[in-house]
Amino acid sequence: MRDAVIVEAVRTPIGRGKPNGALHDVHAVDLLAHSLREVVDRSGIDPALIDDVIGGIVTQVGEQGANMTRRAALAAGYPESVPATTVDRQCGSSQQAIHFAAQGVISGAYDIVVAAGVESMGRIPMGASMIGGGDFSGVGFAERYPEGLVSQGISAELIAARWGLTRTQLDEFALGSHEKAALATKNGSFARELAPIASLETDEGIRVGSTLETLGKLRPAYYDEAMAARFPEIGWAITAASASQVSDGSAALLIMTSERARELGLKPLARLHSFAVAGDDPLLMLTAVIPATRKVLQRAGLQISDIDLVEINEAFSPVVLSWAQDTGADLSRVNVNGGAIAIGHPLGASGARLMTTLVHAMQERGARYGLQTMCEAGGLANATIIERL
Repeated sequence: MRDAVIVEAVRTPIGRGKPNGALHDVHAVDLLAHSLREVVDRSGIDPALIDDVIGGIVTQVGEQGANMTRRAALAAGYPESVPATTVDRQCGSSQQAIHFAAQGVISGAYDIVVAAGVESMGRIPMGASMIGGGDFSGVGFAERYPEGLVSQGISAELIAARWGLTRTQLDEFALGSHEKAALATKNGSFARELAPIASLETDEGIRVGSTLETLGKLRPAYYDEAMAARFPEIGWAITAASASQVSDGSAALLIMTSERARELGLKPLARLHSFAVAGDDPLLMLTAVIPATRKVLQRAGLQISDIDLVEINEAFSPVVLSWAQDTGADLSRVNVNGGAIAIGHPLGASGARLMTTLVHAMQERGARYGLQTMCEAGGLANATIIERL
């Protein structure tokens, strides 16, 4: 029976997605090309052997539009014979790229695939692909949701309210993310996965020295008078500190069958064990990680207690805390090197970034099973279980 294994996983350091961010002057094509080039160089394979490159990008407009993954593969020096495509499952785009790559390998459609992702949020702002589009929903959608959906920030506030999460809990989680990421950086835990670029050698957004007192002075990030009237239960507890950072970055993973890895003399890092995607209430938007986790565990024949390490995207503090409440996950095993609140969330790159971090953390800690899950706009989520080899 065919399988799919990860033999290499790399990422750029994550830069702040602002005009003064360290990666702002790196064109999005070159940003992705850097990880695509590095994942091949580290493995030592001939890139002509690659059957496909699948890249995740969320804001597919401007320099990130028109199947940019193809241009990035050519910019990375891949032969013109190597095809490439681009997918969009919002924040889970490159996790979905990993799913498609692994499923293609397992099915026999591919032998070797690169799954990757990129987002240059400082150059191509979030939402830019929807500017000037007018009505994005149509009649049927509007009839189903007559009161309208809300922004992700409001969804996060609704989750905090409905799961009874306090401002202090959200701020404590955010502080912990920065503390873990800073320690991982200091200890060299990220060293194996990082491919420095543009003089940036470590993640730019990690902060040290904050306290609950300083975070307590921050104003609510998403307060809206109309939303307050519509949802009086909201406590307006989310600030810039408990939300993920706007970021620039890329990541790439080399996926193939274990048989092909043996033929090429490569040692797999992990086997892609089980996959799931799930949908949930699009008003809450960010809660599908809960059914996605249950679904992938059931498919794998595992319990949450069997999972040694978890990477769940820290879109907002309440996403992780509500997920932990409902799944019973041990938070000491979750995002052990920090998450998107500290490291950053370069939309299309984040799925591949989380998987890269998870694979290397499992190697460092001798973990057997790892779980990755991400909330995605529209009430969606991907979930993946990998097994260290």
